[in-house]
Amino acid sequence: MNAKTVMPAVAMTAVSMVLTLAVVVMWLGTAVPWPVAVVVGLGIDGGWLATLAYERRLAAQGDRNRAVTAVGWSFGLIATGVLIAHALTTDGARGAWLAVAWLPIAAKALWLVHSLWERTALTPVALDAIRGIQQEARDEAAVARARLRAEATTEETRLTAVTEAGARVARVQAKTAATLAGAWSTLETARQGDGTNRALTCVTERVTPASQPMWKLPVWGPSEPVPAIDAVPSLTNDELDAIVADILNAEGTAMPYRELSARFRARGHSAGETRLRASFGRVTRKETAA
Repeated sequence: MNAKTVMPAVAMTAVSMVLTLAVVVMWLGTAVPWPVAVVVGLGIDGGWLATLAYERRLAAQGDRNRAVTAVGWSFGLIATGVLIAHALTTDGARGAWLAVAWLPIAAKALWLVHSLWERTALTPVALDAIRGIQQEARDEAAVARARLRAEATTEETRLTAVTEAGARVARVQAKTAATLAGAWSTLETARQGDGTNRALTCVTERVTPASQPMWKLPVWGPSEPVPAIDAVPSLTNDELDAIVADILNAEGTAMPYRELSARFRARGHSAGETRLRASFGRVTRKETAA
């Protein structure tokens, strides 16, 4: 890359120096002896080369001198001015001389480009490291894109499955609701039919002479809350033992626990089976001990 940037600058500088020397010799050769014209041309080219060499030395050291840079551009402008003046004072081929008058300035611009490249140039190791970092970043970006696409595909599949399952559930519910509605409609039709009571009368006995067998469908829909039953105060152990002893003494004979429990409930008392059985054991033991 160094040769690609420095060779055009070297070639254009050489062409510019040759043109400057030739123009000075042709332009001043008629007014002064040609050796003097050659010395003038070589002086312009030599000054340009000297400042260019000093600039290149400073650039190699990483330095920069504005005065040297200004002198170099001055020699380039002088060479360009000589070419333009020669082109304007020449009777023939004026356009051709004007076409090459910009070469000194172009050569200085190419050297400027080359110096900028040198200040920003990197070693092969650094370039390889940069390429590795860029490749790693591209790989990570590709993996991230693939992961996002896979997650999106998975989520789409999941949503599709959930939607299809929900649709199946909705169809089953709708079918079940239609079946239940048809069943209830059939039951309601049977209940309101003219022959229903007569059929029930044939298979159901009257509770009283004036009663008629009737049946109703269960309620399917909103129901009214049943008022809570007031809590009955629980019996103490002494009270429970007294009731059990009274039931046993009233019978006068040995009574099993099952019959005692039935008689206890029949009197309207309430107690848990565990407490009632414990009370039965206590009363029985007392009577046996007595």
